[in-house]
Amino acid sequence: MADSIFIGASKDGARQELVLKRANRHGLIAGATGTGKTVTLQGLVEGFSAAGVPSFVADVKGDLSGLAMAGSPQSKTHEIFAARAAEIGLTDWAYADNPVQFWDLFGQQGHPVRTTISEMGPVLLARLMDLNEVQEGVLTIAFHVADKEGLLLLDLDDLQAMLAECANRADELTVTYGNVSKQSVGAIQRSLLQLRSQGAENFFGEPALDINDLIACDDKGRGIVNILAADKLMASPKLYSTFLLWLLSELFETLPEIGDPDKPKLVFFFDEAHLLFNDTPKALLEKVEQVVRLIRSKGVGVYFITQNPIDIPDTVAAQLNNRVQHKLNAFTPRDQAAVRSAATTFRANPGVDVATAITELKVGEALVSLLQPDGAPSPVERTLIRPPSARVGPVTPVERGVLIKLDGVGDKYDTVIDRESAEELLAAKAGEAAAAAAAAKAENEAEKAAALQAKADAQAAKEAERARVQAQKDADRQARLDAQAQRKAEREEANNPWNRAVTSATRSASTAAGRVVANEVTKAVFGGKRGGAAGGILGGLVRGVLGGLFRG
Repeated sequence: MADSIFIGASKDGARQELVLKRANRHGLIAGATGTGKTVTLQGLVEGFSAAGVPSFVADVKGDLSGLAMAGSPQSKTHEIFAARAAEIGLTDWAYADNPVQFWDLFGQQGHPVRTTISEMGPVLLARLMDLNEVQEGVLTIAFHVADKEGLLLLDLDDLQAMLAECANRADELTVTYGNVSKQSVGAIQRSLLQLRSQGAENFFGEPALDINDLIACDDKGRGIVNILAADKLMASPKLYSTFLLWLLSELFETLPEIGDPDKPKLVFFFDEAHLLFNDTPKALLEKVEQVVRLIRSKGVGVYFITQNPIDIPDTVAAQLNNRVQHKLNAFTPRDQAAVRSAATTFRANPGVDVATAITELKVGEALVSLLQPDGAPSPVERTLIRPPSARVGPVTPVERGVLIKLDGVGDKYDTVIDRESAEELLAAKAGEAAAAAAAAKAENEAEKAAALQAKADAQAAKEAERARVQAQKDADRQARLDAQAQRKAEREEANNPWNRAVTSATRSASTAAGRVVANEVTKAVFGGKRGGAAGGILGGLVRGVLGGLFRG
């Protein structure tokens, strides 16, 4: 049928076909290693591509890259596949390639796949860093503060800077949001360091993956097969599972509701699905269940590939309606429990003993039950899986390189963009704060120096004034002492009997002598006459002067 994908046929010729309208009801491919799961997966991907449905598949072992190249009659599997095609009546089987886009979180075997820290969110990031509830709470506060203050969290450097900011503001944030301890922040930073060591810093940044680049068809109308190189990524299981869960969540949040379309908008294949559920917290498991249940109405089908069906929690397994079960071993009690569990999940078929058949299946053979057009599961059938048309095995590095250059994505994601975000803004803020603090310190120091100088100047002025006053006091005191000494000397001189006698005698002698000299001068000048008026006046004057000289 044009509206279905041929999966395989039973030995009696009953065809098993996946109805495209029911393909978004999710599915499961399970079986032990080496039983043919990869070939089944490859056939489904080819069928979806031919029907114009793009897909996303994680290539854990590297051999799914062969989907990009047509198979070859010279391959060692050719005779096996040709015989299988003839046995199940696949008369139009032929080798063909598929349009492929290669992706790689590390940017080595495909276009880099990036997202931002903000888009990842605190819940998935906490799982990725294996944080406890308290640490997850602190991380959530960091996200909230960054969002409130307009700080973009794009890469791990931004998150590191934001955590340091929260540590510096721990007291302030604790009052507003609850306990934010520096110890919790330190624990998160150590987990962040471990995340870097796993290569996660390649995953966070820009340009971020545009979901629309996964949902595309080539010019022939074939759905693009998006292959994630996951062989290296598998060394970091939590990074691998968290990335795929993030991608699934992004599809759920981005795509519009379309109900049940005639064919899926995108089919998502989750290989090594048990990694998603190992040590998964209850809250996260509930989120996975919710996404798987609701993403159906977005036109997305999710198919889990795992070795053991009991790896999938019951709440999620209940959503998987299209099932392909390859051989299971029953060597251990757990294996036996898996056989019993798988046997009860199929719609019974009187002609098939599921519990017995599930341990007897050959390579390339599986128990298949698919939703029919009316939505009911078909009775389980023991089915030979159709052979793939593309190469079974990896492409060469040269082939991969050519395919990467020629795909529809081009170099859109190959160059990292580092725009201004939390790290730069917080660094600028810290720089401004440091500059302001330095300026304030310098101003404070200058004010202190000025105050000290003013104090010193005032002290010096006081000292100078005190010295001047003291000098004046000393001068006044000395003047008083000098005056006292002078008066004392004069008193002593005046009170000396000898001095008084000499002074008196001197005065008397000078007075008598003056009169004699004056008379003699007068006589010499004016002669012996004394009666004239002029002579009398002048003689008196001379006598007075000379008498004064002698007295003096």
